Parts: sequence; structure tokens; C-alpha cells
Amino acid sequence: FTPSLALQQPWTFVTAIFLHADFTHLFFNMFALVIFGLPLENRIGTRNFLIIFFLAGILGSIGYMLTAGNPLIPAIGMSGSIYGIMGAMAMLMPGAMVFVGGFFPMPMIFAVFFWVISEFLGLFVPSGIARGAHLLGLIIGVLYGLYLRREESKRRPRHRKIEISGYADWER
Repeated sequence: FTPSLALQQPWTFVTAIFLHADFTHLFFNMFALVIFGLPLENRIGTRNFLIIFFLAGILGSIGYMLTAGNPLIPAIGMSGSIYGIMGAMAMLMPGAMVFVGGFFPMPMIFAVFFWVISEFLGLFVPSGIARGAHLLGLIIGVLYGLYLRREESKRRPRHRKIEISGYADWER
């Protein structure tokens, strides 16, 4: 995805998600997809998972476009999608334990907060990393995760406490 060619080549919003610089780039994206994606897909289903994956990936390219120092430098990879998955997971499974930096266990909600700070600060340091794609992908995931959480709460049965001759009981 090259920001300066986005209007002439709109398909690259999608195709860039599936391209990687080298085997290491592909490996770590796939590793993150398995670690975060499998539990999330089990929780929300394939349809919602794919919506998050593609929305975060496509809109992540817009995040890169808005923050790229040079619009002629292309970006590739599914990091925007991965960050979207992590954002949704943080909203739906905030207490899930993850290892940040491979060594420090912390709840998913705190890990995502740590990653947001890290990615935001990284915007101001020149690098070959599409931090804008990470951030916008994460925001999309958080928003979609909040939407799914609200939908889940609507479907949950409501319980109310009733008193019968001095004993508390629960009724659906």
C-alpha cells in the first residue's frame, strides 16, 4: 500500500494485508494471529472475526497514509489487522493474561494500553514501522469490541432477586 497511489490502486488497501517483507515478518504476524486470533474467533465467531480483521487492516492503511512521513514509501503486512484483533480482545476479554516483551505477564487491557503508548510515541521516531496503521487498527478493534460487548449484554438473560418467605431466590 503506497499512500501516494491509494486512489489509483484502491485494491492495495486489501492486498497489502497479505504481503510481508520477509519470513520473519510473516512468522511474527502469523504467531500473533494464532495467539490473539484463535481465542477471539472462538468467542465472537468467524463472521465478526473477519469483519474486525478486514476493517482494522483496511483502515490501518488509512492510518499509515495519515502518518507516513513520505507518501512514496509503501507499507505491507497485517499489523493493522492484528492490532484490531488485540483491541477487540481487550474489550471482550480484558483479564486474559498476555506476556508483553515475552517476559512480563499482564492482563490484556493493560497490555493494549502499553502498546497504545508505545505506538503513539513511536510516531515521533523515524522507523520503518507503520505505527499509524497499528494505532488506527487498534482503535477500530476497540470500537468493534465495545459494540460486540454491548450486543452480548443485550442477549444475556436478566436475573432478578425475589423473596419467598424469607429465602432469597433468583428468577430469570
